[in-house]
Amino acid sequence: MTADTGEAARLQHFGPNWFASVMGTGIVATAGAGLPVHVPGLRGFSHVVWVVAAVLLVVLVVAVTVQRVRHPTVARSHSRNPQMAHFYGAAPMALMTVGSGALLSGSDLIGERLAVDLAWVLWTAGTIGGLFTAATIPFLMFTQLNVEPDAAFGGWLMPVVPPMVSAASGALLLPHMAPGTGRTTMLYGCYAMFGLSLIAALIIITMIWSRLALYGTSGTARVPTLWIVLGPLGQGITAAGLLGGVAYLAVPAELASAMNVFAVLFGVPVWGFAVLWIALATQLTVRTLRRGMPFALTWWSLTFPVGTFVTGTTQLAKHTGLPAFEIAAVIAYVALLGTWGLVAVRTARGSVAGSLFKPAPAGPIKASKDQPQNT
Repeated sequence: MTADTGEAARLQHFGPNWFASVMGTGIVATAGAGLPVHVPGLRGFSHVVWVVAAVLLVVLVVAVTVQRVRHPTVARSHSRNPQMAHFYGAAPMALMTVGSGALLSGSDLIGERLAVDLAWVLWTAGTIGGLFTAATIPFLMFTQLNVEPDAAFGGWLMPVVPPMVSAASGALLLPHMAPGTGRTTMLYGCYAMFGLSLIAALIIITMIWSRLALYGTSGTARVPTLWIVLGPLGQGITAAGLLGGVAYLAVPAELASAMNVFAVLFGVPVWGFAVLWIALATQLTVRTLRRGMPFALTWWSLTFPVGTFVTGTTQLAKHTGLPAFEIAAVIAYVALLGTWGLVAVRTARGSVAGSLFKPAPAGPIKASKDQPQNT
């Protein structure tokens, strides 16, 4: 195979799931920048990682553009693939992750004015794209995609989680808006997107739990997508905390106080379920690894969702003042660094070798349980 042929094959089989790498890299920077404890060198490390995420985003946007020009049929086929279609939600979240990183970390490098402008552009594009995926991908599922009874998997959350990311990212932009109706509308709009994503995610999480109970796991590289469940949970805690913290800028004091209290009353119970899910997902992932789970881009599911758990725990630490949440945030961030480093290295190797550029499976992926031995 010539170099030109190899590059053509890479572009031809490039899918929207690649944007998960930007999400997973960007969240390392944003989570590190907001960590509730001071760690020497962490600020500089966050700067470097944010730059990497931003460059990676540009590269992937260019790759998508070239693919749509050179391989339009393949590009359009992704929206009809019952596995790949859901990952169209990754691109909007990648945009907003880099945008949030510009405010929390990148401003030290490019200046606050440029960071704010960049964050607004990426937030606007990501929000429009995220609302589009939240409305269209489920519609395709309801009307066109062939969905098996055991088909529910973590990827189903990808199209509906972006509005939750918009809510959290929008809270970071709220202080940069002029007082008045626009700022108040922004706050309520973020809460509306918070609810849109949360309720849809709870429905899907219930379906995933049901599938696991009735059918088991696929035993394939799709198993890491179970970690995506942490995404709406952790991002929901993060959004509630950030919005509660800036509500005083846009609404009367008594309402702002209630929103601030909601950050704790909502965040702590959801955090508890997130810890339970971490325990379950860890067991299922380790079980599949022991059985020879191959590396795939789905392993990026071990990064961004864990990162949202870090940012959510950080918000609880700030709102409650409890050292327990500070310690939990640090432990989770260390785990995030470990998984991100592993997945990033494996992705780089697979990209060079070309093993990650393969057509997405068109047929259903079946789930199964271990058969009990007869006694």
